[in-house]
Amino acid sequence: MGRPLTATFVRQTTRPGTYGDGRGGFGLILRVHTTANGRVSKTWVQRVRIGGRPTHLSLGDCRRMGLAEAREAAYLNWRRLQDGEDPRIPAAPATPTLADATESVIAAKAKTWKQPEREARAWRSCLTNHAADIVHKPVGEIATADVLRAVEAVWPSNTGTKLKSRLDFTFRWCIARGYRNDNPAGEVLTAALDSKPVASTHMRALPPDQLADALAVIDASGAHPSSKLVMWFTALTATRGQEARGCRFDEIDFDAATWTVPPVRHKTSRTDTGEFRVPLSTGALEVIDTARGRAQTGGLVFPSSTGQVMASNILSRVCRDLDIGMSPHGMRSSFRDWAAESGVDREVAELCLGHVPGDNRTERAYRRSDLLEQRRPVMQAWSDYLAS
Repeated sequence: MGRPLTATFVRQTTRPGTYGDGRGGFGLILRVHTTANGRVSKTWVQRVRIGGRPTHLSLGDCRRMGLAEAREAAYLNWRRLQDGEDPRIPAAPATPTLADATESVIAAKAKTWKQPEREARAWRSCLTNHAADIVHKPVGEIATADVLRAVEAVWPSNTGTKLKSRLDFTFRWCIARGYRNDNPAGEVLTAALDSKPVASTHMRALPPDQLADALAVIDASGAHPSSKLVMWFTALTATRGQEARGCRFDEIDFDAATWTVPPVRHKTSRTDTGEFRVPLSTGALEVIDTARGRAQTGGLVFPSSTGQVMASNILSRVCRDLDIGMSPHGMRSSFRDWAAESGVDREVAELCLGHVPGDNRTERAYRRSDLLEQRRPVMQAWSDYLAS
């Protein structure tokens, strides 16, 4: 066996011949010859045995493939031979995760959208908030039962319909590109959902003076610690479940006692950047401090047992299993009732809930302020009320 090739030799040699890459080169060969018009041609080939017979594989032209790339290609071919594969047959493409596939779909569909940035945010938000359990799985490993669990948590609703439609489109994209052979969000899922009785869309809510007791019941239960904390945080901030479940430490400004919810998790926005600012009461900050004491890597304030964003149905299941007479979203109704009974200005109360007040689109367009400082004493009073 000769010495390994060097990049300098590959670049400078013009003598016709074949030059091996030495021991451990996986059969890599530099082939140099002179063409009929006198030009020096350099190509990479690899000598292997397939089915017991010597075979030469063409790897490419030296002008487009350097020594390091040729060695990598030779190694990959060798690995495939060790695995019993024929390197002459193109390898199956690496299977993307559902998140990766969704990004590819977004890129393809963005050309047809009138508001591509807004639509892309909606797709990502829908997936992150309602399919957290499967978003990081390779698409080939996702079963219809996995998709059913995600969709039925928000079915029937406009959100459920959009989630199903987006998953259906994404999996059809995967089939077209050979990543899987069937569609777990297709006809079988439709049949399973159609067979389910239509549930009431009414969000169960408690009178404000019963909310703290219900939260205490959750605290005393065997629910996951993050579930207990995020229920309190959702109540104290009067935010939506998807906003609270995805809360990250880098969204919290402890000095300013403010939490900034990014556009991808917020339904509406009150700033030019699309963000929603939430004033944090002493009660909300205490919850975050408790969560920080048991924080894991990843930045999530309320991670699931697997360290990911909690699934959208977890908190609803906790309320249902404990039979406490409310849904997580119903806590926003409890806050709104308390605000009305306490004489809080209607516009301020609506902004506390993240709503965009105004009788028409023009009026809303001219009302740019999010009234953050006006909302701060309201949220502190709400925190004091729950603590009492």
